[in-house]
Amino acid sequence: MKLINPNKFLSTALFATLMLAGVSCKEQLDVGNPNQPTVTANVNTETGLIAFAQGGVYINGFLNGDGWLGNSYFSLPIGYSELMADNVGADASNNQVTTIGVPDYIILDDGTKVTNPAPQVGIIRSYNTRAATGAGNNAIYYQWLNMYALNNVCNQTLDLVSTISFAGDATSRANTIKAWAYWWKGYAYASIGSMYYAGLIEDKTGVTNGDYVTHDAIINQSNTYFNLAATTLTAITSATDYTEVMTQLIPSFNQVGNGGVPTVDMWKRNINTMLARNILVNKLAPFVNGNPAATISKSSTTAMTAADWTSVLTLATNGIKNGDVVFTGRSTASNAFFSPSGGTVASLATGVNTSTTFKISERFIQSFNTGDKRLSNNFNTATTYKNNYTFTTRYSITANGNGTPGVYVYGSKDVGAYEVYMAGSYEENTLMLAEANMRLGNIDTGLGFVDAVRTYQGAGVAAVKGAGLTLAGALTELTKERRVSLFGRGLSFYDNRRWGWTYDISVGGGSYGNTIVTTAGVVNTKATINYNFMDYWDVPADETVLNPPTSSVATRNPNY
Repeated sequence: MKLINPNKFLSTALFATLMLAGVSCKEQLDVGNPNQPTVTANVNTETGLIAFAQGGVYINGFLNGDGWLGNSYFSLPIGYSELMADNVGADASNNQVTTIGVPDYIILDDGTKVTNPAPQVGIIRSYNTRAATGAGNNAIYYQWLNMYALNNVCNQTLDLVSTISFAGDATSRANTIKAWAYWWKGYAYASIGSMYYAGLIEDKTGVTNGDYVTHDAIINQSNTYFNLAATTLTAITSATDYTEVMTQLIPSFNQVGNGGVPTVDMWKRNINTMLARNILVNKLAPFVNGNPAATISKSSTTAMTAADWTSVLTLATNGIKNGDVVFTGRSTASNAFFSPSGGTVASLATGVNTSTTFKISERFIQSFNTGDKRLSNNFNTATTYKNNYTFTTRYSITANGNGTPGVYVYGSKDVGAYEVYMAGSYEENTLMLAEANMRLGNIDTGLGFVDAVRTYQGAGVAAVKGAGLTLAGALTELTKERRVSLFGRGLSFYDNRRWGWTYDISVGGGSYGNTIVTTAGVVNTKATINYNFMDYWDVPADETVLNPPTSSVATRNPNY
């Protein structure tokens, strides 16, 4: 893939890894020139390989290239997801954040129609150029950059494993590093396949091709690597050696809270959650205007089938459980892969709404049920932010919450306080169990899983299991809870897309019954929103120009 300079990212990975570990290059590697690390000079010991594998993930995958708004993958690419899901708004000019989440039009309660003069699809296409990327205006560039950088270093890691002598149970230690690389390759392909119409399968270090394939093929490749990670984990025979290597691969500051070193079985459950996610977020399950039988007539994907729901149910049943260690990230005072104040959607949305980069949306707030302690513990109405394009909002995130014991906290700018879920979580897995059960006819069972997540996050609302809800009522609770409990985890746009809300009203999409507050202070509660967002992004011009297609697969989404 010609977009990424392997030598540049190699040096960055080696050097920045040592900053993550908090030790000097000389102390950790004890070979080569610490100011000019190379594979030959530095990655020739187990310690060097572990440092390289760590930096390849945390620096190449989640830090490099995202300094235009915030400073990590979790502030910018994840920020686009939250913007397009209408969980947050923005008025900053950086990276098109002020335009990427603006719908084509809205219809207020009194019938007034407000039209966006610069629809999202046109904005994406007009700024998908190399020049726009250089100016920080090509929104669709960053996720591609990060994930292929991550994939490339994982390829290098796999190449190097066979060249290293390992201590202890050498096979178990080597397999641990292989599983690490396979897992993150699965992650990278999942991110590409879930967001872009087409992608590249790049499984050889420094070797590129122009053979673009569909997003479905990319997801299949993701599944291949997730399954390969699971198979490799099964081959590990020494738990001691596995734990020793994983303890070094995961930075110590990430080994707190729900993060840490997962057991082999826990990691396998994490893999099952990601496999279930790959199915769920890349198929349609329309629930438009309260109709579980809604359809989308024009899309870049297909609808979920009963067999798909059964597969999700099976995988999620064997997915992340309450108490399992998962892959998380934390900020540090220095040398981290994201900063406390600018590295996440949550930190950029925390504070007074008139001064934060991201503004909490009224549509997000309306997803809380009456009496939800998560709302009262985390949000305040001290100020009103007024804007016609991102819409007015009365809500701000209170930093670190209001102190209600046992209630989930949405935002913080304090060092190490906010926990980023890098991959799956208990809440996500449980809500997949909920949705699959509902769609397979087990409505009350599904509602029980919604209750479980609300209990886990300390919502304190009445149980919905046993309330006699119809499928429509159950899905209403499900969609609200996914928006509320999975905020900032990179799933929000995928959800709104598969439920049909981001599609044009003319093809069966749209969002209904929305709260919109005008700049004059009029509160609308039945507003219609026609987002009409591109469902899968075009391939960035930075790739297609430097690496022209040699296949017949479109690199520009033909449905828009």
